[in-house]
Amino acid sequence: MKQLQKTVLAIALVVIIGLSVAGCNGSQLTCSQVTDQLAVSTNKAIQPIPPHEKWQKRHEMINERMKQGNVDLLFVGDSITYGWESQPELWNASFGQWNPVNAGIGGDRTEHVLWRLENGTIDGISPKVAVVMIGTNNSYHYTAEQIAEGIEAIICTLRTELPDTKVLLLATFPRGNAEQRKDKTQDATYNPQWAKNDRSCELASQLADGKRVYYLDINPAFLNDEGVLTREVMPDLLHPRAKGYQIWAEAMMPTLEKLMNSDGQ
Repeated sequence: MKQLQKTVLAIALVVIIGLSVAGCNGSQLTCSQVTDQLAVSTNKAIQPIPPHEKWQKRHEMINERMKQGNVDLLFVGDSITYGWESQPELWNASFGQWNPVNAGIGGDRTEHVLWRLENGTIDGISPKVAVVMIGTNNSYHYTAEQIAEGIEAIICTLRTELPDTKVLLLATFPRGNAEQRKDKTQDATYNPQWAKNDRSCELASQLADGKRVYYLDINPAFLNDEGVLTREVMPDLLHPRAKGYQIWAEAMMPTLEKLMNSDGQ
């Protein structure tokens, strides 16, 4: 039974990756449509605000790094992306060849990322690829539709400000809910917060056109044979440990290599 489940998960991962060109449900969304939608939206997830005060210094450090140029690969996200800072050897071994910059900041929601993109984080650079994984911090108090709008706003900001950059949107990683995370004996089974993240990314993935915007769901790689997120991979059922970052790098690498090594459209 376990082997069958593992096979099913592997097949699911291949199918999901195959959907990266046109989005999860085959529908297509353009940044022009997104702009029209956002113009009449009252959604707080698209209203830029600065990062939390304790992260302002990191924001400034990121901006100083951008002023140096030579950025071919950009990672944009929250504390999950920031966590690569604790894995320097894996980071360098996996991405070092591409002059990568980690622009992850702890606690960020979509609105924080939007503010940072408008305040120096992408000034003067033109990376080949920008990897985006954001939204889990929005999942506490926002609907899937609101989170999706925030993600879409980020993607379209990158497309507008970095026209030569390919955007690789990653599905927001699986996570435990408050009850599962509080009980240290529990792992995370599928829960409403996890499902909300899945739905928001399903909606945002409609921007994937296979030319400049790509969508990739590597989430099955984090799960065991029963589809459970274990503390062996994410000790707090939210942030990866070293094993989790290794999984992330290996699962994303085939797609990333293709995008980094391709030219033009």
